[in-house]
Amino acid sequence: MAGRHETNEEQYQKMTETPVTELILRLGIPTIISMLVTNIYNMADTYFVGTIGTSASGATGVVFGLSAILQAFGFMFGHGAGSNISRKLGAHDVGSAREYASTSFFAAFATGALILTGGILLMDPMLRMMGSTETILPFARDYAFWILIAGPAMTTSCVMNNILRYEGKAFFAMVGLTSGGILNIFLDYLMVFVLQMGIGGAGLATCISQYVGACILIIPYLRGQTQSRISLKYFTKEYEVIKNIVTVGSPSLARQGLNSVSTIVLNATAGVYGDAAVAAMSIVNKIVNFLFCVAIGIGQGFQPVSAFNYGAKIYSRVRDGFWVAFKLGLILMMVMGVISFMNAEAFIAFFRDDPEVIRIGTTALRWQSVSLFLMPVTLYGNMLFQSIGQSKTALWLAALRSGLVLIPVLLISSRLFGLLGVETSRAVSEVIAAIITMPYLIRFFRTLPEDEAEI
Repeated sequence: MAGRHETNEEQYQKMTETPVTELILRLGIPTIISMLVTNIYNMADTYFVGTIGTSASGATGVVFGLSAILQAFGFMFGHGAGSNISRKLGAHDVGSAREYASTSFFAAFATGALILTGGILLMDPMLRMMGSTETILPFARDYAFWILIAGPAMTTSCVMNNILRYEGKAFFAMVGLTSGGILNIFLDYLMVFVLQMGIGGAGLATCISQYVGACILIIPYLRGQTQSRISLKYFTKEYEVIKNIVTVGSPSLARQGLNSVSTIVLNATAGVYGDAAVAAMSIVNKIVNFLFCVAIGIGQGFQPVSAFNYGAKIYSRVRDGFWVAFKLGLILMMVMGVISFMNAEAFIAFFRDDPEVIRIGTTALRWQSVSLFLMPVTLYGNMLFQSIGQSKTALWLAALRSGLVLIPVLLISSRLFGLLGVETSRAVSEVIAAIITMPYLIRFFRTLPEDEAEI
């Protein structure tokens, strides 16, 4: 027990005494690498599928909504457990942390299995609802089958990844995610180019890499390298534990779930202008996600710092951590915005050499590039409130950025301005969401109490 107590105490000291900037970078850099590799393999799918045809490119955009649903539940359980675990460890309550980890893992696995079953049974109506045209449908069907098979691995990987981050062990999360991502890129090339398996090969590549990544992510838990545990003996049906996981994780469910709904609405409004418009908006979303993943990585490095120190009642480190993350994210997004604006046409052409796709995608990407610098406001605000357990505020802010603003803007602007409205909708919604988020952040920092723990 002495050795275990020493390990827990070392973890406490690292999270509460390491300089905030150093700690965020130490936790954020592995996450940034993970995010980059994850987005690279998502873009690899888009690139390889783009060689098949425009309708196949559109299919990846349609099925993205399905992936977002799986990730929505995975992130709900992962962030819900992770935030509670970090605060419990900050309060030296290791036993409760283990209950949260195991309960969220098995709940996520069951949810992934349910989505897999329902999706297989309702494949065609589901894909049509997600915005598939009749010409895109055969490609979407082949791709979605393997994404559904990967469902349990996707949901549980989200849980394991987030718990590792919240424990301050982002390196282990990086190893699991990057291993799966690199494997996916290799398998994409093998199955689409070499074996000529078409879009189904790209889906199979994703499925295999998800299960391999999940197996790697679980290793630290099984080897006792984490304070959390994944074991049926720690699984609990206790109402308070399940309620806290769902309540704290609900902003992630709202964010990812509304992302899925937004993607469906986007596909439907773009589909009016043909498969090229659906393909173009799908490619733009993949590019923007790639550009933004660095800022997300920094934010995910900030979250465990915020949650742990809030649980330890060292509030000054919560404040300092937010502003460090915000300044880094703002600078990076301004740079990324300039780069993507200037190279928009070349970026779109890389994925699909179709003049109409390039024309539509270039306009949409340039508009989104202009609004990139506002993303850290809404994202880090949401991450802050979620990490400290203020789930109602986090839920509201997550819903704003992911759909409550975007969906009405998309529907109204597409009706008023046609295709240009579709192309500009995400940029306009980003501005509105940032304006709404700012007062919440100002009020929070004005009322944040003084430290109650010795640093």
